[in-house]
Amino acid sequence: MRLRCAVLDDFQNAALDSADWTPVEDRVEVVSFREHIADEDELAALLADFDIVVTLRERVPFPGTLLDRLPRLRLLVASGMRNSVIDYAAAERCGVTVCGTASSSTPPVELTWALLLGLARNLVAENNALREGGPWQSTVGADLHGRRLGLLGLGKIGSRVAQVGLAFGMRVSAWSQHLTKERAEEVGVELAASKEELLRTSDFVSIHLALSDRTRGLLGPTELSLLQPTAYLINTSRAAIVDQDALLAALREGRFAGAGVDVFDIEPLPADHPLRTAPRLLATPHLGYVSQANYATYYSHAVEDIQAFLAGDPVRRLG
Repeated sequence: MRLRCAVLDDFQNAALDSADWTPVEDRVEVVSFREHIADEDELAALLADFDIVVTLRERVPFPGTLLDRLPRLRLLVASGMRNSVIDYAAAERCGVTVCGTASSSTPPVELTWALLLGLARNLVAENNALREGGPWQSTVGADLHGRRLGLLGLGKIGSRVAQVGLAFGMRVSAWSQHLTKERAEEVGVELAASKEELLRTSDFVSIHLALSDRTRGLLGPTELSLLQPTAYLINTSRAAIVDQDALLAALREGRFAGAGVDVFDIEPLPADHPLRTAPRLLATPHLGYVSQANYATYYSHAVEDIQAFLAGDPVRRLG
């Protein structure tokens, strides 16, 4: 009898085509689900007959209350090597092995720039007007050359974003709690004296920080009020770094020019969520990690995790 494997949140129906699953097909029946299931009771019923679950990012929480209701589950594979919504202690208690996967080695900087450029040149409004027979040229774009790009975080992704900004002829500065002048100079950017200075002086602010107790709520009402009326805010990192209520209020009141956002406190974003209709907002449904290379890595490693588990020697264990 073959084991059963559920692949969750396969929104694009791409999981089975992104990797070669034949190494496990003789022992495992793989079933993918496109629809996101947020209700724990519904999820428990759906997964009751599965021995293996592959979950995408941190989209579906696996608390102890859910794991306790899945006595057949033996292997949980999470894309990436960090997952904050899995109760590892409960998984161990329930006899569930948790494994991760690598991600693409290339930082996903493209979406940061897609959002920034889309805002600067009003691409959505102009495209809609062109397609709908509206006015020919109705907005005036913001220039990048000579403008200041402020980066909150100068790690693997932030430094790549900085290089693109420099190529556009922008003045680039950066700040994070432990960023040194030497590191900033190594990347070729200025070290901002403080977070507040960076927010006050930047024409574009882009967030590239990991979510932690230190960065949660880093930008609240006070910080957002420091942005220039002509400034734009880009967040492709984690939603909780920015106070979401404060962001919505600032957008509605027009305190700064606009925001580009790829991450949300609740994902998928509910159909009636106010951010779906917020003014001055260019939003995408967390597309930063959604690429052919990332999916190929996620799902090929999921196959490897399943193979290793079946062989009795799990790899990339989490917890």
